[in-house]
Amino acid sequence: MTRMLTMNAEKTGKGWTCRSIIAAAICLTAICVWATAPTPDESDQPRVDIIRIDGLKAFGQLERPAVTFLHQKHTEALAPKGKDCAACHLSGKDRMSFKYLRLEDQTRQAVMDVYHDNCIACHRQMRAASEKSGPVVCGECHVEKPAPSAWQAIEMDKSLHYRHVKARAQKCEQCHHVYDEAAKKLVYVKDKEGSCRYCHGETKVENRISYRAAAHSDCVNCHQAQLAKNLDAGPITCAGCHAAEQQKLIEVVKDVPRLKLNQPDLTLIRTREKDGKAEPLDRLNAVPFNHQAHEAANNSCRVCHHADLNACVSCHPPAGIEKGNFVSLQDSMHRIKAQMSCVGCHTTQQLSQPACAGCHKAIPPHKAQSQSTCLACHMEIPAGVDMQLDEKRVAEMLLEARRPDRHTYKPDDIPEIVEINSLSNQFGAVKLPHRKIISKLVAGIGENKLAAYFHRDSTTICQSCHHNSPVGSKPPKCASCHGKPFDAQDPFKPGLQAAYHIQCMDCHAQMGIAQPVSTNCSGCHQAKH
Repeated sequence: MTRMLTMNAEKTGKGWTCRSIIAAAICLTAICVWATAPTPDESDQPRVDIIRIDGLKAFGQLERPAVTFLHQKHTEALAPKGKDCAACHLSGKDRMSFKYLRLEDQTRQAVMDVYHDNCIACHRQMRAASEKSGPVVCGECHVEKPAPSAWQAIEMDKSLHYRHVKARAQKCEQCHHVYDEAAKKLVYVKDKEGSCRYCHGETKVENRISYRAAAHSDCVNCHQAQLAKNLDAGPITCAGCHAAEQQKLIEVVKDVPRLKLNQPDLTLIRTREKDGKAEPLDRLNAVPFNHQAHEAANNSCRVCHHADLNACVSCHPPAGIEKGNFVSLQDSMHRIKAQMSCVGCHTTQQLSQPACAGCHKAIPPHKAQSQSTCLACHMEIPAGVDMQLDEKRVAEMLLEARRPDRHTYKPDDIPEIVEINSLSNQFGAVKLPHRKIISKLVAGIGENKLAAYFHRDSTTICQSCHHNSPVGSKPPKCASCHGKPFDAQDPFKPGLQAAYHIQCMDCHAQMGIAQPVSTNCSGCHQAKH
């Protein structure tokens, strides 16, 4: 490089030129990048075993970028040398620590020294033996851009939980515990076997370790103990749990027996607790809830019970309390964008199933709610139902009175063909198979009880297209709201042509109807000759 710069200077006869300075800068930059960047290898590809070593954040701001550590790659490199987990992990209290060569973090400097002294020393030893090894300088470990991750979360769903319950002979205490404040230790309490996530969050809080640390400590240690006894066990590698292709190989139990935790089969949504009994709703009718049916429809209790297994009202009373982040009972049940709320979960179902999404994708969720849909849950009390009876019996009687509805107007009252000719110019009128479409939508409800309970009126299906029209058997034409050119005073309301195309084509796309979306204009329009 020095010789090249000298030649440039000699050619100009005027010493350093702008060109030679730029060339020097480029060369120096290239050398620095080459010295600090990791060599291209399999680490440039998405991996499951990536661990970001950033434990020093517990002592303050990081001085250098976190280290990208490839766990499986190190495991495979140590295996031929007869080394296992103990080469990097100490054990205490009959279980392996997932910290590197330490049981606890003492000081910032001590943690740094553990990594620098041991990691670099191991790499240097391997290099001295002419073996392929890792980096030995700062810039090769502490890189700004981490390697891409292919890590996939894994949940303890009903199937996986049942397999563990069966394998461990229903000894729930082997995994579940609560903290006894008086005894200052972890204990098992029957019927309090909640999700690990109820106590263990994303980060460590005081002496309560993070969910990630708790899961790896309990799961991997247990699996290792089983394997040591030559018994069947779950995986102990990162990919075994967190690789998408490996997750597909996990055995799924189709008919999982119901997990009994003294939960009710049927109940009423409670507004408050009084002497252990639920009081009736203040302003609206009682809401019966089929708890058993919802269990069968979901893969985990955490879908609804996201904080604990108590009744919703314990965290979300009508006025809201700090324990429930001041979210009231009404909000907790009706928040559209909250997956654990009733309305939020139902909305997700509407938008995820093609038969439903064709209509519901076009209707803003807040406009999909009406007095009719409210009554699907907040049922009018049928004659003969005594609200003073046992709560379960009241819920049972209300649910028996709830009848699914899968009808609309009589076929003769539905126009068979609707001719759309208001925009006829280059193309002829569109002949919309109106009755056929309505029949298809009604048939799409099928055995879906959720849909059947909420399509309560004859006009409900009609509202999918006539979304802002008054309810009735003869809604006004689309042109009554959508002008031929769009309204400059209301730019969010599309013009008539855009309204037709958005409504029809988006519905077809959501429902997976290839025709006529995939064709040109002639799929719907007859060209004029």
